[in-house]
Amino acid sequence: MPPKYEYSVNEVPPFRHLIVLSLQHVFLMFVSVSLPVIFAGQINASVEFTTALVTFSMLAAGIGSILQAIRTRFIGSGYLCPNVCGPSYFSLSLSAMWMGGMPLMRGMIIIAGLMEVALAPVVQKLKHIFPNYVVGLVVALVGVSVINPSVTSMFGLAFQGDGISPVVVSVGFLTLAVMVLCNVWGKGIVKMYCLLIGMLAGWVVGLLVLPEARHALSAVGDAAWFAWPRMPWKVGKLAFDPKLLLPFMVIGISGSLKSLGNLLAAQHLSEPDLKEPDFKPIRNGLMADGLSTVLAGLLGGLAVDTSSSNIGLAGSTKVLSRWLAVAAGVIFILLAFFPKFTVLMSQMPRPVLGAAILFAGCFMIVTGLQEMLAGEWEVRRTFVVGIALFLGLSTAFQPGLYARAPRVIQAFFTDPLPTATILAVLLNQIVNLDRTWASLRRRWAGPSA
Repeated sequence: MPPKYEYSVNEVPPFRHLIVLSLQHVFLMFVSVSLPVIFAGQINASVEFTTALVTFSMLAAGIGSILQAIRTRFIGSGYLCPNVCGPSYFSLSLSAMWMGGMPLMRGMIIIAGLMEVALAPVVQKLKHIFPNYVVGLVVALVGVSVINPSVTSMFGLAFQGDGISPVVVSVGFLTLAVMVLCNVWGKGIVKMYCLLIGMLAGWVVGLLVLPEARHALSAVGDAAWFAWPRMPWKVGKLAFDPKLLLPFMVIGISGSLKSLGNLLAAQHLSEPDLKEPDFKPIRNGLMADGLSTVLAGLLGGLAVDTSSSNIGLAGSTKVLSRWLAVAAGVIFILLAFFPKFTVLMSQMPRPVLGAAILFAGCFMIVTGLQEMLAGEWEVRRTFVVGIALFLGLSTAFQPGLYARAPRVIQAFFTDPLPTATILAVLLNQIVNLDRTWASLRRRWAGPSA
């Protein structure tokens, strides 16, 4: 039986529920706002530059969330799959910034987005290489991909070598406990708003017991209520570097694969009755994602990507309405014009954010495992899944190993989700070569017979 929904993918919740449920997604989307702040810190940028980078990154993410949720002939998956600043683009974008400043970074981000746009029509040809157990593996890995940011944040770790504070960990686990209990034992509104209730409870406790949380709020008072976005760089000044072309094209492919996994997960949750993936909305979703990245480059924000955490939240609350992504996108855009609220949201204690991501990721892992193990299992699948998981997860356990590999290999072996997806698809074809060959022989022998 398909799961019971509070609101299905095309349902429009009542306005009050629409706004509050959307705010849950906005809270998760704000996790990514730390990326442009960290980026600006790495280049010792001015306050004006940092503010502009955050603002235009939020605008691109908000517009991308809306594009993803709409359903037109060519653009938009029509699923609840919001956009956030993509961490996979961070390192290369920083390299481009150091080499050629803002013009080069913007130009290369546009290249990466165009690569995803170019790949979008091709994905429709892939429907025969994604059996259900591979789709289940991809869905599970969507949850696995957020393990690192969730756990490090939940334990309050900002840098490698940081000490662990029992008080910080307690705030994280308290937040997680409130979310889980509200989801398991709560009914109606309490169940739907479980993440928001948990985050607010954790925030209040954090303000009481974490001095750094109270200190961080002092920055809110210095921020303006309203500010029109100012672009401290020339709109039409773009640059491109042949040396960075291949790395950015490859990271564009890697980003496409990550979004492919997220969109497959969103489709599996939104339309569980589908016997096999429908690649038309997936194609349109990749098109929307690529155009959003191009827009980020044009505006001067960091590259954007689909959010695994928000998909997990949708699954855990059984609220799959795509109109939440539209409302969350609008709210995200509006907040970009109100620095005081942006600063307030970005000062949420790290253990609270980590608990929220962990909560959302749990559902994706279990849902994927259920789909992967459904039906009759055979030894071929053991090797496809096992090898893909071993090498995919090695990117998280042994990142230094691939740092010594050629750049092309590095680009594909950066994250468990794209790495394991590529390997599972390839291995599934290899172990079934005998069946493919037998099928072709029967097809060729048919007319002559």
